[in-house]
Amino acid sequence: MRLIAVLLLLAPAAALGAEPEELPLWPDVAPGSEGKTTPEVVTVTDGVRRITGVHKPTLAVHLPPKETATGAAVIVLPGGGHKHLAIDNEGHAVARWLAEHGIAAFVLKYRLARAEGSPYKVEVHEVADTQRALRLVRSRARKWNLDPQRVGMLGFSAGGELVARAAAAFDAGKKDARDPVERESSRPAFQALMYPGGLKEDAAVPKDAPPGFLLAAYDDKGPSRGAVVLFQKLRDQGIGAELHIYGKGGHGFGMKDRPFPVTSWPVRLREWLAAEGFLDARPAAKP
Repeated sequence: MRLIAVLLLLAPAAALGAEPEELPLWPDVAPGSEGKTTPEVVTVTDGVRRITGVHKPTLAVHLPPKETATGAAVIVLPGGGHKHLAIDNEGHAVARWLAEHGIAAFVLKYRLARAEGSPYKVEVHEVADTQRALRLVRSRARKWNLDPQRVGMLGFSAGGELVARAAAAFDAGKKDARDPVERESSRPAFQALMYPGGLKEDAAVPKDAPPGFLLAAYDDKGPSRGAVVLFQKLRDQGIGAELHIYGKGGHGFGMKDRPFPVTSWPVRLREWLAAEGFLDARPAAKP
């Protein structure tokens, strides 16, 4: 029965469909990437496709069928130690699963601060890409039939670090900005962190931080500790949070076929989103 459950869980994510629409985050050159024209590098190791050398950050669009759409949306940030992006295992495969279950998903291809020869910084360019992605989705919410108040973020490893940063430092948008995208709020409606890396134990969590879903494996010692620490900080602030620590799974499992029950994490995430009201037709708390 467990094997059947795992196969059913993974089937939607493994299904191959048309290439998703990919949108640039900025209409022209991303701030800080002026003059950077070298092409991206794609490698495949052990069946995992990785992208590095990103100078043109983008969002890949995965929309659910209209008859099953919930109006909720998730921006998915793949991990890769800020050196590369595990673009399928922690990106498109995740987004396809979410879309199959009524949740619009957008895979963020962000610039990488620790790639070889990179001119970028995590706290400057990667954070800017993360915030811009959220604003961009909100600015097109009507086009995609989304509730702008139910747009959250899901990050893996280094992507989880970026989600945590976005959930700790945000603004309501620049109402007088020429660019209408910049008028949107950069506060995620919720934060979901999968084996997040780079979480500082002394980092502050604001009282108006979004609710969090945190998950890691016991045998992935660093990220499991970071998830526990952040969970306790959210709880101390009275912010809703749910924490899952699986016994086995290691790091970087994403949508890979690992021993049950760690492969059931997408179901647990969707259950949490439903319980928190993000999949309901009624809007969640205003970002």
